Amino acid sequence: MPLLLVACDYDGTLAPIVEDPTKAVPLHESVAAIRALAALPQTTVAVVSGRALRDLATLSRLPSEVHLVGSHGSEFDVGFVERLTPELVEVRTRLGDDLRQIAHNRAGIRLERKPASVAVHLRGADPQVAAEVLDAVRNGPAVWPEVTVTEGKEVIELSVIPTDKGIALDQLRTQMSASAALFIGDDVTDENAFAKLHGPDVGIKIGPGDTQADYRVDEPLDAARVLGLLLDFRRAWLFGERAVPIERHSMLANGRTVALVTPEAKITWLCHPKPDSSAIFADLVGGSPAGHFSVAPARGGIPLGQRYRPNTMTVETRWSGLTVTDWLDRPSQDGVPSGSAVVAGDSTLIRVLTGSGQVRLEFVPRPEFGQVPVQLQPLGDGVLVLGSNEPVSLYAPGVEWEIHEDGGYETARAQVDLSAAGGSVTLELRFGSHSLEHHRQPLPERQALAEQPWRDWVAGLDLPDTARDLVARSALTLRGLCYEATGAILAAATTSLPEEVGGVRNWDYRYCWLRDAAMTARALVDLGSLGEAEAFLRWVDGCVERTGGHPERLHPLYTVDGYELGAEAVIDTLPGWAGSRPVRVGNLANHQLQLDVFGPIADLLAAVADRRGAVRDEEWRVLESMVEAVDRRWHEPDHGLWEARLAPGTTSTPR
Repeated sequence: MPLLLVACDYDGTLAPIVEDPTKAVPLHESVAAIRALAALPQTTVAVVSGRALRDLATLSRLPSEVHLVGSHGSEFDVGFVERLTPELVEVRTRLGDDLRQIAHNRAGIRLERKPASVAVHLRGADPQVAAEVLDAVRNGPAVWPEVTVTEGKEVIELSVIPTDKGIALDQLRTQMSASAALFIGDDVTDENAFAKLHGPDVGIKIGPGDTQADYRVDEPLDAARVLGLLLDFRRAWLFGERAVPIERHSMLANGRTVALVTPEAKITWLCHPKPDSSAIFADLVGGSPAGHFSVAPARGGIPLGQRYRPNTMTVETRWSGLTVTDWLDRPSQDGVPSGSAVVAGDSTLIRVLTGSGQVRLEFVPRPEFGQVPVQLQPLGDGVLVLGSNEPVSLYAPGVEWEIHEDGGYETARAQVDLSAAGGSVTLELRFGSHSLEHHRQPLPERQALAEQPWRDWVAGLDLPDTARDLVARSALTLRGLCYEATGAILAAATTSLPEEVGGVRNWDYRYCWLRDAAMTARALVDLGSLGEAEAFLRWVDGCVERTGGHPERLHPLYTVDGYELGAEAVIDTLPGWAGSRPVRVGNLANHQLQLDVFGPIADLLAAVADRRGAVRDEEWRVLESMVEAVDRRWHEPDHGLWEARLAPGTTSTPR
């Protein structure tokens, strides 16, 4: 799980520079942020200062949760001085004597003795005197072989321990097993720490001067603001304070993939090209940086409502003066412009904006769960997404996009005047294509072609008189989890949504479980729809065939293509829904023995036979294989239907 190290200098960072160093107290804003950050889980805070550790502790008065490191990294605890060897103590004594002679009768020069070093402060001296003392130190004790020299702003420090703030930062990182570090400092001595930053680390320099830090602010108060912002973002990352309740999302589907829409018309989940592929929008489990596609009135405001269009998987979100209509188009070669790269099998997300007034758009594609940076290129009537494995384009005629860089990733933003655009704007997110050409087929016809199959399917169901509309909507949701290309049925459209907020039982259910899929298909058979069950049984027959005559080798679940899953992995950069980590891809239940999965398939076969009045040859093969699988493995310990990650046969609580 990602651990963050927040480290900073003291003088000139937490505390403003003052003439009298004994009065250098930290800013209240910085102390408040430091205390709150230190109290967060998976977050370590440290202050790395040139001051002696005792002096640092006395002045800062920071809580014990904040790690204090003094003397430029020489002192990690108050008892450090007692562990110096006699030889180092002797060098430190000689060092103090020589520096005292150099500073003798030099007004404004102040010596600061520390457990392993002596600092010569020049700030209060006349510039000429300071220059003379600095020259004497550099050509005197500073050249001793036993001495390490560190120069800062109007101070030079001589230590008997070879260390610096960079070494101290590395030691802290190792001790805390930190995944990333933030370091803030203002002094020349802080450059050693900036030089050690790498990968996701961030360095912030306070004030002017050359620096190896990536970012810069003007003064300590700005650093306090940075720490405050970090606190807000870190809290949101850890606890998901603004997570939309799971049950308030709506689902789009087209038999190829699925997408989730919030009540505010934000697309927060969409995988491509298949529902068990990587997500291009993973805001659901990673927040905005993991990708989303947002539409909202520029003036803000809460939507008046959201609904599915009757008996379809099309979702409408309404504000006063704005309606957003979302659906996933069914792939087709018909109507594709000549020369287009659009191919059958790829999906198109269509978003139609109607109304008046100003609308704010934000297009944030983040392929591979936000792990792959992409470039966004405005071109003609839209935006090309460059750098991903699959071509993606956003066709948006009449929209002027601005590309912004967000931490190495690119985001497209735009504002549209619907009145000036004739009251309607269409956005088409095309997968598998870089075409930005106009579609030959009129949009109303495309919408009708996308919606009519859903309406026809519902019309053919045997719905009960009680709660008829609710049953129809539930049936549509189950139908939306069917992957038409192979007949597989998803257990869920998403990964890593928790059993309880903040919990760790967050599994990836974007696969086809033999048990769960059979139960889903059985529910649809009971409503009078056989197509899903027949397609699923063909899919199971394919899985059995790939065992090479050994049905006992069947797994509890497979990809939608009917193949074994890859290794389970954790995406530790994603905070999870409402802070529920880890976010997983893949599922270890793939390797479990679950003999109960065959019963629901036999039950489904019986239901299909009752409805149809016959059993097909491939369905008999499936049933025979199920019996054979159980016969060969019935005596082995079983993991159970709850898939607890315990040894087979171990009693466990439900997953």
